[in-house]
Amino acid sequence: MSPRSSSPFRIRRMLSVLLGSVALTACALPLNQPDIRLYVFDCGNILARDVSVFSPGVDQGQTKELTNSCYLIRHPAGDLVWDAGLPDSLGTAGTDAMNGSFHVSVSHPFAQQLAELQVNPASVRYLGISHFHFDHIGNANLFTGASLLIQEEEYKGAFGADPAKAGYDVSQYNKLDRNKIQQLKGDHDVFGDGRVVIKKAVGHTPGHQVLFLDLPKTGPIVLSGDLYHFTKNREFRRVPSFNYNKEQTEHSMEAIESFAQEKGAQFWIQHDKEQNEGIRHSPAFYQ
Repeated sequence: MSPRSSSPFRIRRMLSVLLGSVALTACALPLNQPDIRLYVFDCGNILARDVSVFSPGVDQGQTKELTNSCYLIRHPAGDLVWDAGLPDSLGTAGTDAMNGSFHVSVSHPFAQQLAELQVNPASVRYLGISHFHFDHIGNANLFTGASLLIQEEEYKGAFGADPAKAGYDVSQYNKLDRNKIQQLKGDHDVFGDGRVVIKKAVGHTPGHQVLFLDLPKTGPIVLSGDLYHFTKNREFRRVPSFNYNKEQTEHSMEAIESFAQEKGAQFWIQHDKEQNEGIRHSPAFYQ
């Protein structure tokens, strides 16, 4: 090495370049845990004109307002939409449903909320539907490129010979790619890392399911589908009159409650208007 190349100035310059390179490399290193984000959306309004339909013999003739929630889970391996709400086409005027038992409307179109996040529905990798009642599949046809994740019992009703007999409206999901449907036979780890897991919880419908999330910062959450519709029914384990099977529902309630307790999970009731008022909605998110 020549005297000039070993001068203090040259050495300081080489050290500066080297340290800068190390700093850039450190900044590029991945986080210890996946960057998972959960977005919550307002996907419709439901007015129950007689809330006792959810709890036979209790609160007869009383009205109750419910909300309707949809979710987007952004995972490094792709996006999952959980439930698709009421149809955006209902608008604020809305319509009556189930022989006038409910009035349903939409104040914030789901497609618009996704657009505000610059999420293209056609690019969503997975669509998970808790069950195929009309208030959970209203915008399913937005997600034409997604793999539908559905319990095989629910698949038989929704895609079988007579979906109308099961109370399902094919026009709400007839644009989904049937070649990408994944029929599940129980619990399913969506991304294979234990952080987004579908849990079978039948009874409300033949193939009802809930979603478990384990977020790096927020911790574990259960998105409960229609296992319950509001907190009071959860407290008293009441089964709606229109559930597919009362005994199966009670068994699923017990199993999911035990699972949530074991995991120390928050329990989010998708239709509970009062609870949802305390939950951050898009464009805010949970990590």
